[in-house]
Amino acid sequence: MENSRILHEGALTMGIVLSDKQINKMLEFMEMLKSYNRKVNLTAITDDLEIIVKHFLDSLTCIKTGVIQNSLKLIDVGTGAGFPGIPLKIYDKSLKLVLVDASRKKISFLEKAIETLGLKDAVALHERAENLGQDKNFREKFDVAVSRAVSTMSIVSEYCLPLLKKDGYFICQKGKTMEEELKEGRKAIEVMGGEIVDIIDLSLPVLGDQRKLVLIKKVKTTPPKYPRRPGIPQKRPVK
Repeated sequence: MENSRILHEGALTMGIVLSDKQINKMLEFMEMLKSYNRKVNLTAITDDLEIIVKHFLDSLTCIKTGVIQNSLKLIDVGTGAGFPGIPLKIYDKSLKLVLVDASRKKISFLEKAIETLGLKDAVALHERAENLGQDKNFREKFDVAVSRAVSTMSIVSEYCLPLLKKDGYFICQKGKTMEEELKEGRKAIEVMGGEIVDIIDLSLPVLGDQRKLVLIKKVKTTPPKYPRRPGIPQKRPVK
């Protein structure tokens, strides 16, 4: 009951109303996460309150950008244990969701979670973002890309922007290092066809952790050479 209340009231402070059904599904996912985490390292956060705030409510901050609308195609790059993608899908079941991660163990967990939670139009892919960005079935096919704490702004922009349609949006969830990363990442964002349209400062409910959402619009087509081969964006970030 306490967990339900924290989730409900925490979301309300962010202007988000969760139904009992949505809350129950998120808490079911949380129990799956904790159970699986005893066998496979999915997350270092194991306390219920911290999972609710730092995973679920943090994921739902993406709603604050205003660009996540009904029936959009959304890709979560480097999703890890399914954040922010799974909470966003539970919140808006009409989203067509693709979860991507290079860890086979994490994708196996997410495949099971999708099935157990009965999430329609949701798939988990064991793949590198660099490969998907050069695959005609995924390149420039998404309305929104999200990524949370995956890499620096320069590197993650090369992962995500090639996957977006023109006029699509990349929501990059960042913490305290955002300003420094942004200085180094502006060139890569521009090269990939992106333009920063908003930076939203947030404080997470209950715990007060500071977050920033960098909202990037895809204003032109990404040059064909990007993304480069797996590993190259990390070794030689665009500067």
